[in-house]
Amino acid sequence: CFVGTKETAFIYAVTSAGLVHSVTRSCSAGNMTECSCDTNLRHGGSASEGWHWGGCSDDIHYGIQFSRRFLDVPVKNITGKSGSGLAAMNLHNNEAGRQAVAKLMSVDCRCHGVSGSCAVKTCWKTMSSFEKIGQFLKDKYENSIQISDRLKKKLRRKEKSQRKIPIGKEDLLYVNKSPNYCVEDQKLGIPGTQGRECNRTSEGPDGCNLLCCGRGYNTHVVRHVERCECKFVWCCYVRCRRCETMTDVHTCK
Repeated sequence: CFVGTKETAFIYAVTSAGLVHSVTRSCSAGNMTECSCDTNLRHGGSASEGWHWGGCSDDIHYGIQFSRRFLDVPVKNITGKSGSGLAAMNLHNNEAGRQAVAKLMSVDCRCHGVSGSCAVKTCWKTMSSFEKIGQFLKDKYENSIQISDRLKKKLRRKEKSQRKIPIGKEDLLYVNKSPNYCVEDQKLGIPGTQGRECNRTSEGPDGCNLLCCGRGYNTHVVRHVERCECKFVWCCYVRCRRCETMTDVHTCK
């Protein structure tokens, strides 16, 4: 089954990060009565450097606490405080998603001064785009760590030779190796990649080399017929030409 795989780890992390991001944005927009902007930064800055905190800093502290209550508490209630290795893995990956949002916070500033001289700047903290957070977690997914399913005092790596290497808060953890997604398996609900359309020139996940799992691909020509060069004729109809294009389509063997 898919439980405890690196794909599960990514889903838990990106869901947790998405909740933090969404709630925090709602706080800053004033759409929630329980929170607003981050008030901890209102008084401060550096007068000598010509800037001060102002504007509306994103209050990720509230977003993180909300995410912990919403996602972590149900898991702890079901499994107990320590729970199984699988539950501990899920809790860790939830937190890794939250840490990603916090790590990628940045500072935005606005200049004030005559003719845009930027004599004084007002600065505030803001979250990165969720696309950037998602890419950060995707990189963590690619380098996720397998852990032992036997939970002792703390989470530990599966490989005994690597157990002295600490596990970071931002690392994604998994227990079980992923199934083979290349080959159809109806019991697991895996459709496989045979017959999937792929991009011959792409080196990414949609590329034929990766998507076809080394089996190669078939190429066939598809004819597209559509209306083109349409013009309005007075009065009152539209006259179009009928255009045909031929394109190569590649599908996995």
